[in-house]
Amino acid sequence: MGFHTFSIDRADDLEDSDRYRFGSREELLGALAPGADDVVADVGSGTGFYTDDVAPHVEHVYAIDVQPEMHDRYREKGVPDNVEFVTAEASSLPFDDDELDAAVSTMTYHEFATDPALAELARVVRPGGRVVTLDWSREGIGTDGPPVDERFALADAVEAFEAAGFRTVDATTRFETFLLSAVR
Repeated sequence: MGFHTFSIDRADDLEDSDRYRFGSREELLGALAPGADDVVADVGSGTGFYTDDVAPHVEHVYAIDVQPEMHDRYREKGVPDNVEFVTAEASSLPFDDDELDAAVSTMTYHEFATDPALAELARVVRPGGRVVTLDWSREGIGTDGPPVDERFALADAVEAFEAAGFRTVDATTRFETFLLSAVR
């Protein structure tokens, strides 16, 4: 994904339940509002920490990561039956137009936030489909997560998604992160 990737050497850190203090399962699922028949992509799925939260509530989840080693780590811990691995850049997703009901990105937007990646999400998420982004905020203090200069402000993310054809449903700044829910 765009700017950098999370080091595979630190993959165990992605399974720490303390991550929920920056974005809870309930916040993610509430913003996503998943349906039992939905097909969802988790962009930047890593070891599947948040993918595992989405999987029980939808028909199918594509765990997308640019690093096949992350998929290997996910396999080691066990993968729900309805999760399929995809190794791809966010700017080049192997899906048909309008194929996905929704997409989520948890703590990875700063890694792929480019116009081509957002255009690709707009291409593969069906009209009326939702994209939920939970990411580190530029307004954060930077004691956790990536350096502040590698992050985006919520207003910048909203502007980028809207320029790509999404309509903002909810945009919330939190202590160290932001939550953006948008509909195509």
